[in-house]
Amino acid sequence: MKHSQFFKTPIALSIAAICASSSTLVFAAQEANSSNDNNIEVIEVRGIKGSLIRSMNVKREKSGVVDAISAEEMGKFPDTNLAESLQRITGVAVSRSNGEGSEITVRGWGPDFNLITLNGRQMPGTGNSRSYKLENLASEGVSALEVYKTARAENPSGGLGATVNIVTRKPLNSPGEKFTVSGKGIHDTSNEEGSDITPEFAALYSNTYLDNTLGFAFSISHQERDFQKQLANIQGWQANVDLPSNLDEDKVIDPRPLDSEGKRIGNHFFPRDMNYGIENLERERTNGHAVIQYAPTDDIVVSLDYTRTEATTGNNSIGWGMWNDYGGNINAYELDKNGTAVFTDISGNDGSFTASRETVDVQEESIGLNITWQVVDTLALEFDYHDSSNEIDNGGDKGMGASGSLVLGSDQLITKTYDYRQGEVPHAQIFWKNGSTELAKSEMDSHFSQFIHSPGKSEIEQAQLHATWENDVFDIPLVQVKAGIAYTDQKIGGSNAWSGLIGGFLFNPSWPEIFPDSMFIRHDTSDFLDALSGGGSSLTPEYYYTFDFDEVVARSEAFLTNEVLGGKDYFATTAYHDMGTYAEGSVREETKSVYLQSQWEFEVADLPTQLNIGFRYEQTDVTSSVFQPIAYAVWWKGGSEFLTQYLDGENSFFSETGEHDLFLPMIDLKVDITDDLVGRVSWGKSITRAPLGALAGGRSLSGSVKLDSRSGNEGNTNLQPFESTNFDLSLEYYYAEGSYAAIGYFKKDVENFIGSEIVQTTIEGIRDIYLGPRWQQAAADVEARGDQVTTDAIFLQMQANGATLNSGGFIEPASDDPLMEWNITRPFNANETKTVDGIEMAVQHLFGETGFGVGVNATFVDGDVEFDVDSLELQTPLTGLSDSANFQVFYEKDGLSVKATYAWRDEYLIGVGQGQGSADNPPQFAKAFGQWDVSVNYDVNEQFTVFFEGININNETEQGFGRYKEQFLFARQYGPRYTLGARYSF
Repeated sequence: MKHSQFFKTPIALSIAAICASSSTLVFAAQEANSSNDNNIEVIEVRGIKGSLIRSMNVKREKSGVVDAISAEEMGKFPDTNLAESLQRITGVAVSRSNGEGSEITVRGWGPDFNLITLNGRQMPGTGNSRSYKLENLASEGVSALEVYKTARAENPSGGLGATVNIVTRKPLNSPGEKFTVSGKGIHDTSNEEGSDITPEFAALYSNTYLDNTLGFAFSISHQERDFQKQLANIQGWQANVDLPSNLDEDKVIDPRPLDSEGKRIGNHFFPRDMNYGIENLERERTNGHAVIQYAPTDDIVVSLDYTRTEATTGNNSIGWGMWNDYGGNINAYELDKNGTAVFTDISGNDGSFTASRETVDVQEESIGLNITWQVVDTLALEFDYHDSSNEIDNGGDKGMGASGSLVLGSDQLITKTYDYRQGEVPHAQIFWKNGSTELAKSEMDSHFSQFIHSPGKSEIEQAQLHATWENDVFDIPLVQVKAGIAYTDQKIGGSNAWSGLIGGFLFNPSWPEIFPDSMFIRHDTSDFLDALSGGGSSLTPEYYYTFDFDEVVARSEAFLTNEVLGGKDYFATTAYHDMGTYAEGSVREETKSVYLQSQWEFEVADLPTQLNIGFRYEQTDVTSSVFQPIAYAVWWKGGSEFLTQYLDGENSFFSETGEHDLFLPMIDLKVDITDDLVGRVSWGKSITRAPLGALAGGRSLSGSVKLDSRSGNEGNTNLQPFESTNFDLSLEYYYAEGSYAAIGYFKKDVENFIGSEIVQTTIEGIRDIYLGPRWQQAAADVEARGDQVTTDAIFLQMQANGATLNSGGFIEPASDDPLMEWNITRPFNANETKTVDGIEMAVQHLFGETGFGVGVNATFVDGDVEFDVDSLELQTPLTGLSDSANFQVFYEKDGLSVKATYAWRDEYLIGVGQGQGSADNPPQFAKAFGQWDVSVNYDVNEQFTVFFEGININNETEQGFGRYKEQFLFARQYGPRYTLGARYSF
């Protein structure tokens, strides 16, 4: 008789139970030959109840604080998305992308602080990132998700928040032939341009041969989704812009208090722009996983597996909005008590309409080899090797090989207003020189175009060797010793090509004749952002234009040539333009590690006690390579458009190195206080390595240099990892089958916290026209004749005073202009230790044999890592910190299962720094979010099931803000999504 041997410990048996089968919980004779004996009695607990029981058993039996989610049956996970399944676990919250769960935050620690492993193997982040996007991995081939919240010496390092292990199906763990196939139709209620119903199908097959010594399993999934995203956004808020002192009293409302000299106390903030947009997206994802297992003897199992994902997202979008530049052009304003502009009237600048196109390809690939050998009854060896990559490329559009934006519009306006005094969406009204609030089609002019190609790739090659020894020699409480070594080679890098702002930049000269009126289609906003107060028909502007991307390309290529524009300027749909820039960079981390972990079992005051103690030691070498352009000047095109100039064909190459080594101890203590009551205490250290962008050496400068946004970035290859000392205390009461209550306290003290500091510096040779002698003289001349001192007026007056334009229409700096001051952001390790602590609570209850069940969990976190919104000083806060809660209620009986789930997350800090924010590195916060999902399954018979799913049925929207809720940053609306499908299994 052939069979696979596993370690004979309670923990190992629980792992085997999880991995065994996503469709059954089997209580049968362990030694029976299941492939040939048809008389074996198999008791199955399937569906929601079976999933909850298996997950609860993992939580109970594991050492440390571990949660799990098990498949409800073969090919069916509790949710349509792995990330959304994980949010059912206490302390786990989800970040969404395009309305789908994408990345996770655990106990307040965001995506970059959590490590994703696949069958114990460290997975590369998506593209040039450490964060793994879970929406790209289909759930059909997954049998379980394990979330390790406390340190484990045997796990790869990197999961300061948690380590999430994705467990896939293995045929030898569930002998016999099994097959399931499912299909569904997806209806996104937001869809406008794509198909109203898009398909998704999946198939999973598993079988064993040669007396269960050879096994093969595969899963494949293909999904298509067409949907629309509606959004409004502000790129950034400017702090303490110059306020006019000569406005009439009825033009100013400012409730801030006055000091003894009559000056306002506190800061004030104005929006950089106001934009609205509609994105029509088409997404396709194909995911496959295959594994072959061979057991030549009872003691050896060889597994070879391959996983691949291909995902493509196409985006055709239209946008409209206005740009605000500040400098003598504020006509009226109203501030709130925090100094935030809730209304302002501004002259100058422009309004625009944008068409954008982008196709993003993601390719994930992993091949792995695993060999387990039970050398003797008390010694087992395991070797595991994998080579994995994760590549993202926004150049999937075959015509452009990049993402492209075509910006049309006009600067022929009198004034414009921003109004956020009521509703959830700010209003932006432009008063044009044509005497109306609507730009005529005949006035539409070319502003600029730009194309960007920025592919990124993350690769991991990892070899691990584990040895497990079961103690049968020494008469001591030692049960097991596990040790191992590993080598991990991680490479992360990418490139960026930018065309520059090309094709008749800044309406000067003007070419409205290029684009006929027939090209533009007018729409009203009655169906735009209608789930938000102030949106829909209440919104101003109450209209927008759409136009064909390809037609604008064809007309621009025909007319906006080098002969017409001069210099290097001409229109071309390429990111690799003569006016553009190119840079690339990579970071390589080579880590050697060793660990030792032991398990002890004994009694303390007659209470069964389990102790796990161990350590992990790692030594990492870091190499950063950067290839980037050399800036030599900044030219002015007028208005707010200052463009950095780079040396032709000359790029600088930087190579820098760094290193760190770590000792990570861990202790887990588990006590069975009664048959039903379990207490745990855990202590240990965990890490998260520095963000990849922060490790890349060299210095990059902004290509489009706005006033008050003259920024750049520097890296630091020798950054040390975040290092956390963790303490966990929990009590768990397992009072009935599938029912339990748990409460836990956790605390993390984090050293080497990585923050960003802004250093103001000048660069030899790069001079600034702004506030130079010519600028100041022109401003004085404009003021003297009684005109408003706007940047456009200064640009024209400088020419009248003798400044000449070069062949590209720019004013170049003069030798007496001051050196430009740049705000360079660079990372550093803070000296202080920061603390995060919190409480987790969970209740899961099955109401006997009624078929009803409920699950509720909540996590409350706090710490000295919050962002002080009232301070403009350097800060090193923690992103992602928030309370969260989940609720699930279900009924499952007689082939019918109905489930409703609600996931809530309180507001949290997304990040520090805004795209066009001022130099104080302002924050980005997300508002609280709560989503209802429902599912209904009906078993027509034992093989055939029909089902219905509703996602975001409450039409929840995503909203964000800056320092205060009145500093609007974004609102996004996706709408509910529904699916109807069927599943067949045998």
